[in-house]
Amino acid sequence: MMMIDTEQLTKTFNGRGGCRGITLQVPKGSIFGLLGPNGAGKSTFVKMLAGLHRPDFGRATMLGLPLGRPEARRKLGYLPELFRFQEWLTPTEVLRFHGQLGGLGPQETRSPAFRSRVRDTLELVGLSAAADRRIAGFSKGMQQRLGLASALLLEPELLILDEPASALDPVGRYEIRMLMKRLQSKGVTIFLNTHLLEDVEELCDEAAFLFEGKLLASGPLHRLLGASGGSNANWRFRLGGWLPETWSELLEVEGDSLSSLLHLVETDESGNALLSAQVTDREQAGYLAALFVRSGLTLYESAPESNSLEAWFLEMAGSRQGGLSR
Repeated sequence: MMMIDTEQLTKTFNGRGGCRGITLQVPKGSIFGLLGPNGAGKSTFVKMLAGLHRPDFGRATMLGLPLGRPEARRKLGYLPELFRFQEWLTPTEVLRFHGQLGGLGPQETRSPAFRSRVRDTLELVGLSAAADRRIAGFSKGMQQRLGLASALLLEPELLILDEPASALDPVGRYEIRMLMKRLQSKGVTIFLNTHLLEDVEELCDEAAFLFEGKLLASGPLHRLLGASGGSNANWRFRLGGWLPETWSELLEVEGDSLSSLLHLVETDESGNALLSAQVTDREQAGYLAALFVRSGLTLYESAPESNSLEAWFLEMAGSRQGGLSR
């Protein structure tokens, strides 16, 4: 089942900004990351999913129901990028109010079962000790934790988080990552809009990249990061039978062009070696593999190297901007 399924979803503001023609799918039980530079249209897309913006064009379903249906929104937890709580309230009072916003009556929110749920939720986000303190004295990180508690309170099946760790320190970000993993293990689907690439790399099964309101790439993270084998792809070769004189022997066959193409990463005493090459296409990688075999080496592995998420992000953004200097 697809928890989010959009087709050509579009929202602009007087024909400018926003996002255009977004088609993507978020599988049930996954953590999906939405990436892109500032102003790419990520928050606009998230607000359409949450029902805060009405699409100009396109269609979408959430939890198998048309976007905006109350039945689907009851199973949605949402943390917006920018939010404020009344400073005179306590976390306990904020969650009681959010329970009523979620459809619970005054008697239900004063019941022992609901009070227990509030305590458990505050403990989950690390705010147990501050449950009855006024929000006026909270740090940005504590307010971010309270926002997350509000999104989690009614045990949603789908959690949409817009920059959930933006105000947290490294320890807090780690704790929130561990919390997301626990939620996923319980079957919760998480849609994560963030600029923190390490969170996406650590957590996400799939990701999408927005740029200037358009979707440039979407799919499983391992496929997006895997080298395509096209222009300037990094390729690795793991070899056996490597001797101290092997490198010079290879250069005698191919000349200096090989030394500019290949890089010897490591060797060990058993004659194993790891080489890296920047190839122009798969055919060139195949030629190098055949060269190694002809030279008497054992070829254990020939494969494209995976890119880091940061390198992929910069490549996607830079290729559209004509370089990062602009």
